[in-house]
Amino acid sequence: MFDFEAISRAMSGQTVLCVGDLMLDEFVYGEVSRISPEAPAPVIAVRRSEINIGGAGNVARNIASLGGRCIFVGLIGEDAAGTVLSEALAKEAGIETVLVRDAARPTTRKVRFVSEQFSTHMLRSDWELAAPAAPAVEQQLIDAILPRLAQADIVLLSDYAKGVLTARVIRNVIDAARQAKKRVIVDPKSANLAIYRGATVLTPNRKEFAEATRSRADSHDNIAQAAPDAMVLADCEAMLVTQGERGMTLVTRDGGSIHVPALPVKVRDVSGAGDTVAAALALALAGGADWDGALRIASAAAAVAVGKTGTAIVRSAELRRRILPHASLAAEEKIVPAGGDIDAYLEEWRRQDLRIGFTNGCFDILHPGHVKVLTAARAPVTASSSA
Repeated sequence: MFDFEAISRAMSGQTVLCVGDLMLDEFVYGEVSRISPEAPAPVIAVRRSEINIGGAGNVARNIASLGGRCIFVGLIGEDAAGTVLSEALAKEAGIETVLVRDAARPTTRKVRFVSEQFSTHMLRSDWELAAPAAPAVEQQLIDAILPRLAQADIVLLSDYAKGVLTARVIRNVIDAARQAKKRVIVDPKSANLAIYRGATVLTPNRKEFAEATRSRADSHDNIAQAAPDAMVLADCEAMLVTQGERGMTLVTRDGGSIHVPALPVKVRDVSGAGDTVAAALALALAGGADWDGALRIASAAAAVAVGKTGTAIVRSAELRRRILPHASLAAEEKIVPAGGDIDAYLEEWRRQDLRIGFTNGCFDILHPGHVKVLTAARAPVTASSSA
C-alpha cells in the first residue's frame, strides 16, 4: 500500500552523493514582434532574465528542496560563470559542494531565449567543452568522490556528457559504491550502457533508451521487450524509461514491469524535469520505498517541475499537494499556521498565475457581500480595474 506520508518522512534527512556535469542556466524572457532591419532575424524584446544552477547542480538543489541532504561533486572552469556557480551553490542550504576547477575548459553555460507569453523556447546558446576531463582532473574528481561515499545513503550519477563522468570516474565510483553496499542511480547520456555496468537503476529518457537499444521505445510493451537485453549489458537491477506526457516505465531484472501514467498538468517548461525525477527517485529509494512507491513519487515530482518555468526545484509541500487527494488537503490549504510564512503561499500562487485578493470577515454563512467580492475576483482584469 502506498503511504505518501511515511515515504515523505523517510526521505527527509537522507544523504545523496551526487556527481555530475554542473552548468549555469540562464533564461532570457521576452517577446518577438518584429524582424531585425540588419538581418533576417527575429528581435526579442527582453522583459526579464534569470540565472539558475543547472545540470547536475539542479539535481542537487532538488534533493535539498525535497528534504534530503546532498554532497555534490562537480567540475567548473576558471572563469566568471564558474565563480557565479560556486557562489550560488555556497548559499544553498542542504548542499555540501566540492568543486574541481579546470583552467583548460570553460564552465558549461546555456542561455535560453523564451517567449514569455507562450513559454516557448526560441533559441539556445551554449558555451561548453563537451570532452572528457584530462587524466589529472579525473584523478582529482575520484579523490574528491570516494572519501565521501561513506557519508551517503545512496549515490546518483547525473551524466550530461560534458566531461565529468568519464569511463574511469564512473567505474571507480560504481565499484566503490557496490563494495560499500550503496545503491547507484544513473541518469545516463551515453548510448553505450555498458560503461554504467553495476549500477542499480538507469533512468534514460525515451530517446536515449531508443538509441541505446536500437528499438522503437514508443510503447510500454516495446520498452518492456527491449529492456532485458539492455539490463544484461549494464548489469543493473532495473531500467526506468521516462517518456514525458506518456509517463514512465520501469522494467526490473526479474521480469517485472510497472508503468506510471503522467499526471495531468499544464506544461510550462520541461527543462530539468529529468533532474527532478532522478532526485526524487534517489531520496525515495534511500528512504526505503519500493519500486512502485518510488515511481509514484518521481512522477508527481516531474509533474510539479514541468508546471514551472525555467530550471525549477520541487518542494516537499508541493509534492504532497500533487499526490494526496484534494479533499484531504482542503482544510489545511486554507490555513497559514501560527508563525507561518504567508510569503511562501503568495509565491506559489503567483507561480500558478493565480489572481490574489484580500478580504476579511468569516464565510460560515454566504451573504450578498461575499458573492460580490467573489464575482469581482473572478471577473477579467481591465485597464480601469487594474489602475
